[in-house]
Amino acid sequence: MSTSMLAPADMVVDGTSLELDRLEQATAPLRLRLAEDTLERVGRCRRFLEQCLTDGRPVYGATTGFGPLVNYAGRESAAEQCENALAHLAAGQGPDLERAVVRAAMLVRLTSLARGHSGVSPHVVSALADALATSFAPAVPQLGSLGASGDLVPLSYVARALSGEGHAYFDGTRMPAAKALGFSGLTPLKQDGRDGLALVNGTSVTAAAAGLAVLSLRRSHATALRLSALMADLLGCGQAHLDPDLLNAFGHSHVADAGRALRQNLSGSVPTGTRALQEPYSIRCVPQLAGAAASAIGYAEHVVCDDLQSISDNPLFFPERDEVAHGGNFFGQPVAFAADLLSIVATQLGNLAERQLDLLIDPHRNGALPPMLSPDPGRQHAVQGVQLTATAIVASMRRAAVPASIQSLPTNWHNQDVIPFGTQAALTALDQARLLRLLHGSLALALRQAAAVSDRTLTAAANTALLNRLCALVPPIDQDRPLDHEVRKVADLLDELDGSP
Repeated sequence: MSTSMLAPADMVVDGTSLELDRLEQATAPLRLRLAEDTLERVGRCRRFLEQCLTDGRPVYGATTGFGPLVNYAGRESAAEQCENALAHLAAGQGPDLERAVVRAAMLVRLTSLARGHSGVSPHVVSALADALATSFAPAVPQLGSLGASGDLVPLSYVARALSGEGHAYFDGTRMPAAKALGFSGLTPLKQDGRDGLALVNGTSVTAAAAGLAVLSLRRSHATALRLSALMADLLGCGQAHLDPDLLNAFGHSHVADAGRALRQNLSGSVPTGTRALQEPYSIRCVPQLAGAAASAIGYAEHVVCDDLQSISDNPLFFPERDEVAHGGNFFGQPVAFAADLLSIVATQLGNLAERQLDLLIDPHRNGALPPMLSPDPGRQHAVQGVQLTATAIVASMRRAAVPASIQSLPTNWHNQDVIPFGTQAALTALDQARLLRLLHGSLALALRQAAAVSDRTLTAAANTALLNRLCALVPPIDQDRPLDHEVRKVADLLDELDGSP
C-alpha cells in the first residue's frame, strides 16, 4: 500500500524536521504520509544527479570506487555499483541490534533522504515509509560501524533486507528477509548505485540510538527525583538542604529546578526530628547531582536533535546552485561526544541509586529499620539479593563508561585516519540507560519494602500516591521469593509515570 493512501497518518514526512519523541513511536508500525512536495523535491535532485553523470562530472560512489579506492573506476552499470556497495559492507558481527534501534534508524534515514540533497530515487523514500508502516525490521549486527563514514556496515544490512536479502524480523520473529517482506505486504526494493550509497552513507543508527538513550534518561532523571523524595519522606529527613536561597546561591539553574521538584514531592512531609543535622550526600546532595545530570542530558538532547535534522551523507547535491559538494557530513563526532556524556550521566545517577539502596538496608543509617528490610532477619533476607545485583550493575556501568569518542584508530587504508566511534558511544549510552532503569526498579522495590517494615505514615501527597502505586504492583516481602521479574515490573511502572518529577 502506498503511504500516500494511509489515513490518518501518525506522522507527515516533509523533509524538514524529525521530533525526538518520534523515535520511540517507530518501535511499532508507524503510519507515515509523505508531504506533497517531498517526492517532487527528491525527484528533482535525482534528475540533477543523472544530468551530472550524463555530463561526465565526477560523483563519488557513482562513477568511482568506494573509500580509498576512489581513484579507481566503479562498475559499469548503476545496478552493479549498488550491488558492490552493499555486498562488501555486509561483514558485521555480533548479536542483532534491538529492533527498536533499527526501526528508529530507518526513520532517521528516511527523514534525511527526504530533504532532497542525497540524489536518491524517490521510490527508495517511499519504500522506507512503507516498511515503517509494518512490523518489518531488518536484522542488523551490532558490530561494524565506526561512525566515521556514516554507519556503513549496519545500514548496509537495512538496505539489503529491504531488497529481500539477508534476514529480517516480522512481528518479532527472525526469518529470511524476502519472507519477512512477503508477510509484511512489501515488495523487494530495487536500487541502483547512488541509492545504495545514500542509504548507508549516514549516521542514522548513531542518531537513533543516542536519541533513544536521551528519551530513556529524561524519564530516569524524573524517576531519580521521585525516588529520592520518597526515600527522604520514609526516613523522616528534614529539608534544610532544599532551601531555595541555598540552592540559588549555587548558581546553577538546573540545581535550583531539582530542589524545587524535590520540595514539591515532599510538600506535607513531617520530619521525625531524630535525624542527624546533615544527611549523607546521597540525600543532601541530590539537587546538585540531579541538577548537573539535567544540564548534561539537555546538552546531549540538543546535539541529538540537531543530528535528527541533519543530512549526514556524501556527496550532497544542490540543483538550485548546480553544485555537487563532496565532504564529511557523515562524520559522527558531535553525537559521539554527546553519547559519551550520556553514559557518564547514567552511571552517576546509577551510583546515586545504588548508594541510596545501601543506605536504606543499613539499620545504622536508616532510622533503625531492620537490616536488609527483612521482617525476620536471618530467616528472611528480603532485598539482599536485589542489592547484590544492583552492585553488579553499577560495576558494569562504570566499566562501560570509558569514552568511545576518543578511541580513534586509523583504518580503511588510512582513508579514515581519524574516527569518532559515535555508533559505539551511542549504543553504549542506550545500554547504560537500560541498566539505570533496573537500578531504579531495585531502589523502588526496596522503598516499597521499607514502607512495609516501617511504622511511619507518609503525609506528603505526591509520595503517598507513588507508594500506593508501588504497593498495588508488588506485595510486601513477607517470605523470600524471586524478585528479578518484580524489579523489571517496577522499572516499567516508573517509566509510565508522567515525565515531570
